Amino acid sequence: MIPSAGLGGMLGVGLLLMASPWLWPSPERTRRPSAARDALRRTLVLAGMPGITPAVFFAVSALLACVLFVVAQALFGIIALSIGFAVLGLWAPWSVVSWRGAARVRAHRTVWPDMVDQLVSAVRSGLALPDGVAALARTAPESTRAAFAAFERDYRASGVFAPAADRLKAGVADPVFDRIIETLKMAREVGGGELVTVLKALAASLRDDAAVRAEIEARQTWTVSAARLGVAAPWVVLALLATRPEASLAYNTPVGALVIVTGLVVSVVAYRTMLAIGRLPEERRWFR
Repeated sequence: MIPSAGLGGMLGVGLLLMASPWLWPSPERTRRPSAARDALRRTLVLAGMPGITPAVFFAVSALLACVLFVVAQALFGIIALSIGFAVLGLWAPWSVVSWRGAARVRAHRTVWPDMVDQLVSAVRSGLALPDGVAALARTAPESTRAAFAAFERDYRASGVFAPAADRLKAGVADPVFDRIIETLKMAREVGGGELVTVLKALAASLRDDAAVRAEIEARQTWTVSAARLGVAAPWVVLALLATRPEASLAYNTPVGALVIVTGLVVSVVAYRTMLAIGRLPEERRWFR
């Protein structure tokens, strides 16, 4: 009895030591966010939801997973299928945020060349470069006007272009706009009379890139649609079968659970593979 108690105590102490970095994190660890949390925060900003913290996002995902698990268990009474719905609940918020961020980038991609043309017109008319950028607060996409207005207030208060431009870049959170801001910063710091030529070349490059991407994405839409249909169809059939009592009893066995789990893994792998085949590489934010 005593050796067993001692062994149990040692096991408990070992588990406590293993969990200590998360239970009592050091100040350095507390101040330094994880890479996954930082990536999630950038994705939320890109999707136009900077006010949502990663903790709130995780809480919403967990709550949705619990709700779907309870609903699926009440409807079908199959544990493995309910777990699959819970996994869907965990994945759905991330999918919505990623889709919204990608849609926001696509919508802005066609607008940035026109905004560069407006900067060219402002520079040609003799307007200072910071004033030309601040004037975009009235013509920029609706979701970015607050960031441009904040830039105007920031620059009026400090009179320094580079820090205000960096904060504007962080507020807009768009890879194409990062290139525009870095071009403007370089022109501001180096100077020279080629700013108009550089901006016109940048606008032409952005237009060509947007046109090519739009054409390819239009041709590959069927790939994404086929992937979604191919993944959803078997699970719709399974949900219909699960409404029958004999099917519910069969899928509640270990073999039935194995079939559902295997189908879930195959569906996820096939869906991700189809998306990887049909997706264009997104431009990364190298200058954030």
